[in-house]
Amino acid sequence: MKILTASLWFLLLIGIATAQTSIAPDPAAPSVESGKTMLTIPAGTSIPLSLKQAISTKTAKDGDPVYAETAFPFVVNERVVIPAGTYIQGKIEHVQRGGHVKGRAEVLIHFTSMIYPNGYTVMLGGSIENTPGAEKTTMKDSEGTIRQDSDTGKKAETAAGTAATGATIGGVTNGLKGAGIGAAAGGAVGLAIGMLSRGADVRLEVGSSIQMEIQREVTVDPTRIPSRSEVVRNQ
Repeated sequence: MKILTASLWFLLLIGIATAQTSIAPDPAAPSVESGKTMLTIPAGTSIPLSLKQAISTKTAKDGDPVYAETAFPFVVNERVVIPAGTYIQGKIEHVQRGGHVKGRAEVLIHFTSMIYPNGYTVMLGGSIENTPGAEKTTMKDSEGTIRQDSDTGKKAETAAGTAATGATIGGVTNGLKGAGIGAAAGGAVGLAIGMLSRGADVRLEVGSSIQMEIQREVTVDPTRIPSRSEVVRNQ
């Protein structure tokens, strides 16, 4: 009887030990937190933005902050990764005003961080791909430099206009010879005006539409991305 009782206790202890081994967590196995799935925004992704403050090469300086927000949600694998209304922050890397004789106004902007409505912040590298909301500007290079269109034609038009005015005045006062002198004088005045005046500045108004290109892939935690209801509530 004692042998039977001892045997039963022995089998019971083996069963308990086996059960504990089967339910004990494996230290080498990843936890739910460490094994969570991250979402990646690939490099080259284009994100439409709306500018939150006006930028002009007339007043802007290197290092000035730039603020914008996303104008449309971006989706990865049927999941909204960047909701509309997400804040995008950057800075002016380089600014140049238009020259008196040559050299057009230009500004280079780089984006550095993305701030979700709930405060979740992700670092990024972004540049301007296009500026559909800015008139008379073009993209100078792949770095995202915005350059003002040439206004050489406008200066030539000014010189021609002043020459015509001078010719009219000279013709009225001194006949044909006076017209020639007046035209020359008017042309000289127009040329001087063109030489003294700067080229047009690049100006981006509040609400201007710009396209941001993500230069390197960005990884985000899907569990920290706010839902649409949270976004609406925080707006």
